[in-house]
Amino acid sequence: MSFTFTIHMVSSVDGIIAKRDNSVSWFETSDQYDKGVTGEDPGEFLKKIDCYVMGSRTYEHALELSKSYGWAYGDTPTIVLSSRQLPIERANVGIYPGGLEQLVNERLRPNYKNVWMVGGAMLAKAFIRAGLADELRVTVLPIILGDGLLFFDQIGREKALHLKDVTAYKNGMVELWYEIKK
Repeated sequence: MSFTFTIHMVSSVDGIIAKRDNSVSWFETSDQYDKGVTGEDPGEFLKKIDCYVMGSRTYEHALELSKSYGWAYGDTPTIVLSSRQLPIERANVGIYPGGLEQLVNERLRPNYKNVWMVGGAMLAKAFIRAGLADELRVTVLPIILGDGLLFFDQIGREKALHLKDVTAYKNGMVELWYEIKK
């Protein structure tokens, strides 16, 4: 069975993935790019993802956002990496306190084909440093935030990437899809 571990992140043009106040209003864009594509149906695309992985702060933020917007990850299995006790409100969410290599090799690889890590800059860097991530997908929104949490600050090593695809959307977002060279 083929296995792919993808790190997905939404970023501003200046590489910021979260404002200091954690607001998400900047995710909405009124930009218009006529040469862009509409993109595939989000529901159909999300069916291709077998499992989500996220850090505890991303999970806590997703829980907070779910009060207004609903749970973004549906019924797909979601693993939260944390050694803290966190509230579990859905049967498909579990906490994993162990190491990254154990998680990938013993829990994810045998059970899933397409795993997406959807949050946590520190966690993304840890997966890349450990050589456990296969792909990087960055969706760049048409905005400069100027301040906030950077996606890649001080990763500590050079990492070669191979561009697999670029998609420009009608709303001005651009998705960069890279293979992480091993």
